[in-house]
Order: sequence, then C-alpha cells, then structure tokens
Amino acid sequence: MKKIKYFYNTNTLRFEKIETPFRVRMLKVFGFVAASLVTAFICVNLIYHYFPSANEKKLMDQNKSLKDDYTVLQDKVMQLQQQMDELENRDNTVYRAIFESTPIPDSVRVKTMEKSKEVKLVQGLSENQLIAGIKDQLNKLALRSAFMDKSYNEITGMVKNKEKLLLAIPAIQPVSNKDLTRVASGFGYRIDPVYKVRKFHAGLDFTAPQGTPIYATADGRIKMAGFDNSGFGNHVIINHGYGYETLYGHMVRVKARSGNTIKRGEVIGYVGSTGKSTGPHCHYEVHRNGQPVDPIYYFYNDVDPAQFDRLQKLAASANQSFD
Repeated sequence: MKKIKYFYNTNTLRFEKIETPFRVRMLKVFGFVAASLVTAFICVNLIYHYFPSANEKKLMDQNKSLKDDYTVLQDKVMQLQQQMDELENRDNTVYRAIFESTPIPDSVRVKTMEKSKEVKLVQGLSENQLIAGIKDQLNKLALRSAFMDKSYNEITGMVKNKEKLLLAIPAIQPVSNKDLTRVASGFGYRIDPVYKVRKFHAGLDFTAPQGTPIYATADGRIKMAGFDNSGFGNHVIINHGYGYETLYGHMVRVKARSGNTIKRGEVIGYVGSTGKSTGPHCHYEVHRNGQPVDPIYYFYNDVDPAQFDRLQKLAASANQSFD
C-alpha cells in the first residue's frame, strides 16, 4: 500500500496531503533510468576490461603469443641479416680479392630488393601484417642467400683453378735481362721519338740486339700474331684469361701462330725494329680488364726486392721512348 505523506500548512493550520506534480515524477524516473544506464555501462566496461570472457581471454593470449613469437623471429632475422652482411663483405673484400675477381655489387645481389632501413613496430600490427612482414624479410634473406651461394660456387671454381690463375698472370720479363740493363723506357708519359711531343707510353721498351728471343710471360692463347698498321709492326698479343692480355711489339720475326696455346717462357718471336720504331727493341704491354697497367709490377718471378727497386728507378726515367 502506497504511503501517503502530509505536511503541516502554517497558513491554514491544518495537515495537508503532499501532491507531487506529474512533471516532477517523470523527471525523477528519467534521472533514475539515466543514472542506472550510465552505471551499468561503466560496470560492464570495467568487467570486460578486468574480467574478459573465456573467448576474449583466449584471443588475447593468442595475440600476445604471436607478438612474442614475432619479436623472437625479428631478432633472428636481424641476426641473419648481420651474418649475411658479414659474408657479403668477406666475399667481396677477402675471397674475391685473393683471386683478383671483380666484387659483386649489391645491386646484383639483391636486384629489386632494398635493404630495410627501419625495424617495424610490433605494436598495432595485425596478425596478417606480422606474418606478411616476416615472409617479406625471409624472402629477402633467401634472395641474398641464393646470390651468396652462386658467388661461393664461383669461388670454389677459382680455388680449383688457382694453379691455372697463377700461370695466367704475367710474371717474368719478356727478354733475358738478368743484369737489368735493357729497360730503356718505362710506363707513362714520354717524349715520342718521331713527333717529339709528350705522349702516353703504355708499356716498357727493352733494348736488345736484333734476333734476341722474346718469351711469353704467362700461359695463354695467341690472339694475334703478325703485322698490321697499328705501329707495332710484327707483334704478338696473348690472351691469358682472367682479364689478362700481353702485347709484344716490333719483332723482326714472329714465331707464334694465332690460335695456338702458349706456355710461360716459350719463345714467341725475336727482337726487331719493325713498325714505328727507332731501333731494335721489344715494346711490352700488360692489359688488365682491357686497361693498360704498368708491367714493372708483374716481374715478381725473376727479380728480388733490390732488383725491383733498381728496375723501378730505371723505368721511371722521363726519357724518350723507342716507339
């Protein structure tokens, strides 16, 4: 039974029944309902935050496990990248340097791949993004590993052919020169004997009596043997492989034949003065990967350090060349 409330009216000196207006009653009801809904919303959020359902707890655990696994995998990937960088560095600066082979540029190793510059943040990534990130990095490592495998296969071949490589490097003087008196003009800019101007002299001139034997300075195959209008007269060019070629000019007679294989120390012709020459001598050049290099650094098989120092001083004289 609803309780009826009264109040004492001092004006009428009587007890009168309290009448609550309908509008006030509705406001009270609305306030109660609103407060209840807000309280319920807060309670539900707190419950779900601190007391997740079994399914949510399972998903949260899985997500945490994935993130932990990704962190471990990311560390392993970083270690693999560092190891790969070290292997590539050793491949270029050590192994290939030993065999005088051109280093593999990074653009060839990875081609369309770019090395990662930043470590991706684990927070905020979905499971698909985590997996995609791992796959991407592992694919990059697999690509680099494939190029390293190819490079090491090449180096294995170089090891097997090391003896051939050593035999293919020019290592002796083209004429007999034990007393080191036959070097007349060295590598570099010299006075041209015909035009009397400074011109680049791409080899060494060895003076010797006409008919003095000229020797192949390394194993190889005769690329050219005979006369042409290049200025070298009767001359021989030998392709030694591994990027090496040698040229022997101004012969009075050529003994070698184009296409024949040759061994270091074999006679390929005889000193003369054919072509653009001012006297009997052998013009000798060494080319490495198509570029002329100073032949004096390739006589290590038949000169000791003291002889090399003397030979270097003789070749450095700024005199007139013989061709």
